[in-house]
Amino acid sequence: MIQKRVLFVCLGNICRSPLAEGIFRHKIDAVGLSDQIGADSAGTSGWHEGDLPDPRSIAVARQYGVDLTVQRSRPFRQADFYDFDLILGMDSKNVTTLAGLKPSDATGHVALFMDYAEGRDEPVPDPYYGGDDGFEKVYRQLDGAMEALIARLTTA
Repeated sequence: MIQKRVLFVCLGNICRSPLAEGIFRHKIDAVGLSDQIGADSAGTSGWHEGDLPDPRSIAVARQYGVDLTVQRSRPFRQADFYDFDLILGMDSKNVTTLAGLKPSDATGHVALFMDYAEGRDEPVPDPYYGGDDGFEKVYRQLDGAMEALIARLTTA
């Protein structure tokens, strides 16, 4: 039975948030928590709705045994504030956008991913306009913070 649900959010839901979702699911599966913790990802825009993640995200994830090809981009919905316990924006602009949309009775907690996971007020940079090395750096940043996020979720 799913007890906690986490939503990872970036701008287009094709680079950072799909990577975060994929890494997170891979790690919770590995430790046998997929029946207790659910995950999804979304974008603050609907530009890429229905699209696969960026091919560079798919490629870097595949190198580490994570499959993103089951994911499709979707825009953030108001219902997400009630369907998810924790909504993690990849950068401060994502968090500001989400905070501006959040109804006063919403149950989902909005936070900056790196701040919530590791207590570091820093963004996960958008690699979209850069080269493959940017996707590798983002993967490593997300992967490194996931252990702390999972530990926080399982001890809270």
